[in-house]
Amino acid sequence: MARVEIAGLSKRFDATTVLHPTDLAIEDGEFVVIVGPSGCGKSTLLRLIAGLEQPSSGTIAIGDRDVTNAAPADRDLAMVFQSYALYPHLSVAENIAFPLKVARRPKREIAERVAAVARSLELGPLLSRRPRALSGGQRQRVSIARAIVREPKVLLLDEPLSNLDAELRVRMRHEFARLHQSLAATMIYVTHDQLEAMTLANRIVVMAEGRVAQVGTPLDLYHRPASLAVARAIGSPGMNLLPVTIVADGAVRLSDGRTLPVDAAIPAGAAGRAATLGIRPEHLIPDANGPFCGPVELFERLGPLSFAHLGTGGGGAVVAQLPGDRGVTLGERLCFSAPAGMVHLFDEDGRAIGVGGRPPLSP
Repeated sequence: MARVEIAGLSKRFDATTVLHPTDLAIEDGEFVVIVGPSGCGKSTLLRLIAGLEQPSSGTIAIGDRDVTNAAPADRDLAMVFQSYALYPHLSVAENIAFPLKVARRPKREIAERVAAVARSLELGPLLSRRPRALSGGQRQRVSIARAIVREPKVLLLDEPLSNLDAELRVRMRHEFARLHQSLAATMIYVTHDQLEAMTLANRIVVMAEGRVAQVGTPLDLYHRPASLAVARAIGSPGMNLLPVTIVADGAVRLSDGRTLPVDAAIPAGAAGRAATLGIRPEHLIPDANGPFCGPVELFERLGPLSFAHLGTGGGGAVVAQLPGDRGVTLGERLCFSAPAGMVHLFDEDGRAIGVGGRPPLSP
């Protein structure tokens, strides 16, 4: 286990900057998930930590050692890729043992460590098989076993579940959570799936356009997104985002002319400025006189919960959460309101305008 500290780290490819100077500290034993859309720089950041890319500027330290210019093999970390990267001509046991053989560990030690890792990941009955005889989930477990058999200080995971079906993704999320508890290892996990981020992370790093947009616990980011980029990245279904005009301190005007109170510390002189209003589907309340109205264009029934997609007439939609037993007809007009304290407001640059009524941030 080890603390990972990144200072001023950046990466350019010719004239294109894919990672702007970045500072980030990951504590010993933490499970940090880096999330963001494709092209935001999250995989580049992971590859820089792994030593697979050379930084354009900045430093990387693991524990008390500067590893900025160290070879990947000398960083005492391991990486799990989305493509598994198993050797097809080797058995499961031989794939797991490979890094130990490269490190010239004694045969007895190799056998003992392979057996122990296989037990922890329920791979014992598969040790003699070749990768082609395994399912996707089994291959990913072998890939994880090969990574942790060396007992690295840091485990890096680059979208490890992206090639699996929905059922396997759920199971493997459980595997990763259990693995982190048993190893107490420092784990850095990259994904574009915010469900993985919310369920696995001690802290989430949200990236956008090559920069860190916000770092915090899952609930911190859910309740207090610092920007539109974070609001879009956290929550499922995503936050409803609507254009509004600020009319006064504590009120905004919707596109249909209706005024909506918001529990926000709006700066003086902001009246007349454009802004973006955000409200999560689960915070909308059925209200025949509410300001969020429209015909139901799509109704998703998901067991205990359902989601109604309302057409707004402007090509957009408002998504509202309803109880699973609520009957809805396509084309039916529904209206909703929202508590002022649950409404988010973002300025023209996409930065959050302070909103009260939120649960306090964790220490």
